[in-house]
Amino acid sequence: MKLIELKNINRSFTLGSNEIYALKNINLSIDKGDFVAIMGQSGSGKSTLMNILGCLDSSTSGSYKIEGIEVADMDKDAKAELRCKTFGFIFQRYNLLSTLSAFENIALPCIYYGLDSKTRAQKSEKLLKDLGILDRSENRPNELSGGQQQRVSIARALINGGKIILADEPTGALDSKSGEMVMDIIKDLHKKGHTIILVTHDRHIASYANRVIELKDGEIVSDTRKSSEIYSAKEVKQTQKSGSFNYLLYQFYESFKMSLKAIRTHKMRSLLTMLGIIIGIASVVSVVALGNGSKDKIMTDMNSVVGANTVIILPGQGMGDKEAGKVKTLKISDINTLAKLNFVDSVSPNIASEGLAVYKNKSLFASLNGVSAEFLDVNNKKLQSGRSFSASDIKNAEAVAIIDQNMQKEFFGSSDSIGKIIIFKKQPLRIIGVIAKEDNSFGPPDTSLQIYTPYTTAMYKILGNQDIAGVNVKINSSVNSHLAEENLIKVLTSIHGKKDFFTINSDSVRKMVEDIANTMTLLVSSIAIISLVVGGIGVMNIMLVSVTERTKEIGIRMAIGAKRKNILQQFLTEAVLLCLIGGIAGILLAVLLGFVFNSFIDEFKMILSLDAVFIALFFSMGIGILFGYMPARNASNLNPIDALARD
Repeated sequence: MKLIELKNINRSFTLGSNEIYALKNINLSIDKGDFVAIMGQSGSGKSTLMNILGCLDSSTSGSYKIEGIEVADMDKDAKAELRCKTFGFIFQRYNLLSTLSAFENIALPCIYYGLDSKTRAQKSEKLLKDLGILDRSENRPNELSGGQQQRVSIARALINGGKIILADEPTGALDSKSGEMVMDIIKDLHKKGHTIILVTHDRHIASYANRVIELKDGEIVSDTRKSSEIYSAKEVKQTQKSGSFNYLLYQFYESFKMSLKAIRTHKMRSLLTMLGIIIGIASVVSVVALGNGSKDKIMTDMNSVVGANTVIILPGQGMGDKEAGKVKTLKISDINTLAKLNFVDSVSPNIASEGLAVYKNKSLFASLNGVSAEFLDVNNKKLQSGRSFSASDIKNAEAVAIIDQNMQKEFFGSSDSIGKIIIFKKQPLRIIGVIAKEDNSFGPPDTSLQIYTPYTTAMYKILGNQDIAGVNVKINSSVNSHLAEENLIKVLTSIHGKKDFFTINSDSVRKMVEDIANTMTLLVSSIAIISLVVGGIGVMNIMLVSVTERTKEIGIRMAIGAKRKNILQQFLTEAVLLCLIGGIAGILLAVLLGFVFNSFIDEFKMILSLDAVFIALFFSMGIGILFGYMPARNASNLNPIDALARD
C-alpha cells in the first residue's frame, strides 16, 4: 500500500540573482511499514527531502501525497496536525527543550494532540520503561548522556503513535556503542509496524534499511531494495479531549502551566519585564488612594464649616448683593414655620454681631452668634466640655454663652472656663460650654474669636432688634437635599410674598469640591497611566527578544505538532501572566505604601479603592493582550524549518 507518493518534486532557493535547486524532479513512493534509508553526501538534498516529507518545508513544485491526500492543498494547521498525529521526528541533535524534564519532553506532543494528563503520564512512563530510562524521567536534557537524550527523542516521536518515523542522522552525534543501541531500537520499531524513513551519509547505518535511496546534487541516482520485509501494526485509537469548549479550556490550561514554567525558568528576565507594570499599577492605585483620602478629608472639613446636608438661607439676591444689608425680612416666625416641615431635622438662626469681649483685665475683638438650641447639630459641631443650650435658655433669654477654642486659648489658656463670666457689649455672659477643636484644613485657618448665645439673648439683651442675618436648615438624610431646597424656597416665598433671599446648598458645594478633587485625581492618574503604557512597551520588547531567543524552541514545538494557535496562545498567555503578576505585585506595593503613609502622616489617610484595584488588574491584563499580541503573532507565523535551523 502506497503511504507516500512524490511526483516531480523540486525545491529551489534564490541566492542573489541565482536560483539554486536542492531537489530536482524527485519521483518516489514509500509503502506503509517499509524501512527506507536516504543516503548522500552533505549538500546532496537528503535533509531537504526529509523536511518536505515531514511537512516542515514545502516543495517549489510537484505533487506530494500522504495516503492519497495532496499535501500542497493543506494549510499550516493541517500540516501541523499531520506532524502531531502521523509523523515522529528523531533529530541528530535531539532537539529536546532544555527547560523540561525527560518526562515532560516526551509528553509534550500529547498536549497538542489533546490527550488528558492521566493518559499522557501512562504513555510516557511506558515508553520510558521500554527504552530503559525510567529512572531518568525527572532529569533535564543537560543531565542526560547523548544516548539517553536520543532515547528520549525516540520516545517523544512514538508518544502519539509515530506511524511514520523520520530519523535525521540519528546516530550522528553519538559514539559507536550508543549509535548501535539507537539503531537496534529503530530496527525494532520497524518490526512493530512503524514506517521508517532514515537520512544518513553512513553506509553502515543505511545497511539496516530494507531499501536504500541515494541522492546526488538533488537527484535520485540509485534506488536499491535489499529486503521486502513489510510489517503492519494495529492502529491504536487515542482518547482525545472531546468538544470544542473542553478542548479550548484544556489547551488554555496547558498553555497556562507552560507559561508559568517559562516565567519561573527565566526569573530575572521576567522580573525586569514586570518592573514597569509593577511601578505603573502601584502609581495608579496609590494616586487614586491619595485622591480618595484627600477628598474625604476635604469633605469632612467642609462639613465642619457648612454642615452636612444643610441649606443656608441668606437675605438678598445672591452673594455680593450690595443691597443685602437692607433686607430685614427673615424673622423668628420663619424659623418656627421651617422647623415644622417634615423633611427638616433642625433649624438654627444666625444673629451676628461684633465687638469687644472682656474677661478680667483682658479685652479682645470677637464675633457673637445668636443661635438656637440645635445649632451644634445643624453646624456639625461637638462640645469639648460643658453643655449646649436648653429650651429654657432660649425661652428665657438666659445670659449664657458657648465659646470656641480660640477664645478658650486667648482668655483662659489651659484653665477650665466653665462657669466663668465674660462681658460682651456690657452684657455679662456665663460660659456653659466649649466647642471641641476642629481638625479643619478646608480653607485658611480660622483665627477669629467666636461666642455663641441663645438667639433670644442676642436679640433682646445685646442688640435690641430682631434682625436675622441667616438661617441654617439641616435636611433629613433620607430626603434629596435639592428637592428640599426647592420646597424651602416655595414656603418662604409664599410667606414673604416675594423671593427676597437666596440659598446655599452644602450638597452643591460638596459636589463642586468633589468634581474638582475627582478631576485632579483623574489628571494625576492619567500621568501615572503613562508609566503603565511604558511598562507595556517594555513587555512587548522583552517578548520580542524572547521570541528571538526561543526561535529554536518554537521550531521544536511546531515539529512535534504545535499549531499556530498553540504558539500564539502560549506566548500571549505568558505576556498576560507577566502583566497580571506585575499588576498584583503593584497592588501589593500600593497597599504597603498606603500602610507606611498612614502610619506616619496624620493630616489625611490614603484610602484604597476596590474599584481602582479591579480596574488596575483589568488594565494590566489588557496591556498584556495589547502589547503581547504582536510578539505572539510573530512567533506563531515562523516557518518550522527556519525556526529549527536557528541556533
